[in-house]
Amino acid sequence: MTDLSVPPAAGACGEGAVLRERGQREVFCGLTGIVWLHRKMQDAFFLVVGSRTCAHLIQSAAGVMIFAEPRFGTAILTDRDLAGLADANDELDRICLSLLERRPDIGTLFLVGSCPSEVIKLDLAKAAERLNARLFPRVRVLNYSGSGIETTFTQGEDNALKALVPLMAESTARQLLVVGCVADIVEDQLARSFEALGIGSVRFLPARRAADLPGVGPGTRLLLAQPFNGETVRALCARGAELIEAPYPFGAEGTAAWLGAAARAWGVAQDRLHAVVEPLAARAQRALAPHRERLQGRRVSFLPDSQLEIPLARFVARELGMVPVEVGTPYLDRQMVAAELPLLPAGVRLSEGQDVERQLDRLAVDRPDLTVCGLGLANPLEARGYATKWSIELVFTPIHGFEQAGDLAEIFARPLQRRARLAV
Repeated sequence: MTDLSVPPAAGACGEGAVLRERGQREVFCGLTGIVWLHRKMQDAFFLVVGSRTCAHLIQSAAGVMIFAEPRFGTAILTDRDLAGLADANDELDRICLSLLERRPDIGTLFLVGSCPSEVIKLDLAKAAERLNARLFPRVRVLNYSGSGIETTFTQGEDNALKALVPLMAESTARQLLVVGCVADIVEDQLARSFEALGIGSVRFLPARRAADLPGVGPGTRLLLAQPFNGETVRALCARGAELIEAPYPFGAEGTAAWLGAAARAWGVAQDRLHAVVEPLAARAQRALAPHRERLQGRRVSFLPDSQLEIPLARFVARELGMVPVEVGTPYLDRQMVAAELPLLPAGVRLSEGQDVERQLDRLAVDRPDLTVCGLGLANPLEARGYATKWSIELVFTPIHGFEQAGDLAEIFARPLQRRARLAV
């Protein structure tokens, strides 16, 4: 039988020293989260209140053609707005009403703050309150910050989901709430596994419709799909929900342990758990095997970018045989990675925050076979002879669950395969 307990690595780094850096950062802003959130919540629209630069960022990241009608847009602040020569609130109301008249399919409108709107102190919370007074219940208006001033790009999702928590009804019903945005196909796969285990009343946050919110209360147990939703989780716990501690569902081992943690919380019999999980885990392990042969012993460094670094380092070390040299993360939220830290191998350098120049100096000494980093560093590092992988690809790509284990491994193998072909 597959061991679903996941023993910690010998001499694991869970309680080891953490290198904390507070210097120059290289990271996308929280507006980037709109790219996957607008695809997930099919009745929602994300209106960024920002500059033309904000609009170009989202348009480029999403790859949307100009004649498409995505569920996001930008209310562009002009020089008159920034100089205080125009009433930005009146203009914002006009744009929102015009948008909703043209797009009657919108059920939830998110006003998303940016660096420019926060610099001029435009109060989007008041704007949402004002618009709700006119539009609710036909349309619900919420706001959150996607500013890059103090956040990393995945925190945009955290802020958006936290904005939904106050709207969730009080409930004492027993339910499992999976927290974190996953692709629809992944949600369907995970839902089938929960059904096979006999775990009823499973909900996902966010749901495919923003207005389809579950209740929350003392009967709610939280199972985390993404490690960057710490504020949302704390808001849910303040409402009485209880967190199930588990590794994240990356790879065969991680997904088996994730499902196993939910099964134990629901009192599922071990025989049933193994009957459901073992065939899926075995298929995932077969998909991982060829990649493990190529990646075994290869050294990898993660530069801080997405907050996925710690669970992904666990995955490549334990399931692909890679050797993490440095695992950097923008924020080390121990509550969110409590089950992951003991699974990291001994000797790994764990860093929090960023000082780009110092990290590049350490990278020059370490010379890893693969560096996982942000887009802004990838091309310069490639020019210096490093093999790199964009960390943002690991956020945009479906990587959760048994069925995606092989695809996840291939993401790490692909840069090294490309280098090998170019070297011939």
